[in-house]
Amino acid sequence: MDIDSLLQPRKRFGVHLGLERIEKLLRNLGNPQNQVRVIHVAGTNGKGSVCAYLSSVLTEAGYKTGRYTSPHLVDWTERICLNEQQISSSELANLLIQVQEAIDSQEESPTQFEVFTAAAWLYFAEQKVDVAVVEVGLGGRLDATNVCKKPLVTIISSISRDHMQQLGSTISAIAKEKAGILKAGCPAIIGQLPEEAESVVRQYANKLQCPVIKPSPAREIGDGLALIETEDKNNPQLTISKSIKYSLPLQGEVQLINSALAITALEIMQQQGWEISEEAIIQGIAKTKWPGRMQWSTWNGHELLIDGAHNKAAAEALRSYVDRVVAQSNQPQVRVAWVMGMLSTKEHDEVLKTLLRPNDELYLVPVPDHSSADEGELAKLAQNICPGLSLCQTDSDLTSAFSKAFSSNPHLLVLCGSLYLVGSFLKK
Repeated sequence: MDIDSLLQPRKRFGVHLGLERIEKLLRNLGNPQNQVRVIHVAGTNGKGSVCAYLSSVLTEAGYKTGRYTSPHLVDWTERICLNEQQISSSELANLLIQVQEAIDSQEESPTQFEVFTAAAWLYFAEQKVDVAVVEVGLGGRLDATNVCKKPLVTIISSISRDHMQQLGSTISAIAKEKAGILKAGCPAIIGQLPEEAESVVRQYANKLQCPVIKPSPAREIGDGLALIETEDKNNPQLTISKSIKYSLPLQGEVQLINSALAITALEIMQQQGWEISEEAIIQGIAKTKWPGRMQWSTWNGHELLIDGAHNKAAAEALRSYVDRVVAQSNQPQVRVAWVMGMLSTKEHDEVLKTLLRPNDELYLVPVPDHSSADEGELAKLAQNICPGLSLCQTDSDLTSAFSKAFSSNPHLLVLCGSLYLVGSFLKK
């Protein structure tokens, strides 16, 4: 039986945050989550990259490592990995059938994400993983992954405005939801959070007596290398006084902080008795793959840059990387062509304001199979925000947009606006 047909009936239950349904379902399955040691990772952006670094390094260090992330780009099996290998479709189908059989028909029905998350916990317990790196799906406090009682370490990579329909309209409200993954006495690692968000997280951590570690971003030192100096005078008992030099395979300045968060988590694990050598850290980070995020790709022999960039903070990271690429081209006038599609629920104005510059070209397309923003409305908004665009038009699909965009011979073409749009490109 294929995965889509197993999961499709659950789609109608939508996004419905809360732990009661998942806890009942897991209880019916024998509470597999209690058999798994976990690193729990939340954040508006960057959490997937942090999970990818951690999973790669722990696998390199010889540990049997599970990884659970979402959403997928091309195939459901991407979400559950063991030692960097995607679960097979047949294994995943069997797990989903087991989970479906454990659902009590007298109880409120679990959502699609809850069913899938239960399958991940079941898989990691059955495989007897040494550790599972688990990414929060949405928010934290009421997310279906938030059933682990005592994580080895929790990480909050970043906090910015996104998913406001579910998480609240202010940074403080969103921070409160993310901080919900913190557990009494468990070390919490935080990224470069806005001041009001950091204040909320630290208050929450203090109540739970969680040591809070905020690493400085690594520094670029040339030749594709980064340097992290891990001594933290505020937390001497939780950090090791040494420097690590490593190559960063993922693009963008934001990876200097994402990799620092992962390395800090690994050092805390070293202090907990895990054997993770510096060589495993360097090799593991070098081997990390995380597709669809500032990734160079090709279409019909043309090079392009692809990235999700679905909220303001992600758009800022992408714009910063595009500016760097533009600066390195040494061209007096560089024309960037953007092929974009966005979900109806996102802050379209913030993303467009952040990305667009006069003389750019913009091609707007629908996001296939999702609640897509109207391309015509986006075009009007874009022209108001950036009247200096050299071209702004709508297209029915990616093939049409790419054909037109590449025929105008831009210096750089960027596909962005939604991970689902990037996923539909990668499927081809």
